[in-house]
Amino acid sequence: MKQFVKVMALCAAAWPGFALAEGSTDAKFSVAIRGINAGTLTVKGNESGGQYQASGVLQSGGLVGLVAKVKYTASSKGSVKGNSFRPTRYDENADTGKRKSKESMTYTGGVPQVSDYTPSPDAVDPKTQGGTVDPMTALYAAFRDVDEADVCKLSVPMFDGKRRSQVVLKSPRPEGDMIKCDGEYRRLAGFSAEDMAEKSRFPFNLFYAKTGDGRYRVEKVVTQTLYGNAVMKRK
Repeated sequence: MKQFVKVMALCAAAWPGFALAEGSTDAKFSVAIRGINAGTLTVKGNESGGQYQASGVLQSGGLVGLVAKVKYTASSKGSVKGNSFRPTRYDENADTGKRKSKESMTYTGGVPQVSDYTPSPDAVDPKTQGGTVDPMTALYAAFRDVDEADVCKLSVPMFDGKRRSQVVLKSPRPEGDMIKCDGEYRRLAGFSAEDMAEKSRFPFNLFYAKTGDGRYRVEKVVTQTLYGNAVMKRK
């Protein structure tokens, strides 16, 4: 389930062309895997005076919740200029029902410092990950309203404390009353050879809908996971 969490964080990013206004975000999405209700994802955040704070919760529910009570919570904060996010702190709490864990990252000069980093053959050295954003910062950036000209423009490196990945979003085109984008989440480094052999690229589609003020917001995400096709819909 945790890898699915990371994949749902995929559509996450800031693109230099966006123009972000001060304000708040409060979005809730239902998550289904193979048509089965798997839980919910909630993203909240606000910006003021060039600073941002964001938080999110992914919680199992439906039939999946009957099998495993899983909950991930995360928060981040930092500075923002235009649509360039520079995190200063990231915190994550995981509860799988069997095990609880915590992880934190602070940033010095844009370089992440991981609280519980343990060198290993697979893990990426945080010192080499300057300029990346944490998963929560990426989620907050992704689920905000954008101008029509900025829909489907995405290219961002992410670092979760051990692994580096990349998300690309492109090819906007009409799909009913929404705009559909082609996207790809790719594992880059820090994954085991077994993980890379299993699957290194995860294609997905993201759908924007027009808001009352003429901008666009994410309404749906459809992606392939190791557990089958997953759909995330805004409530």
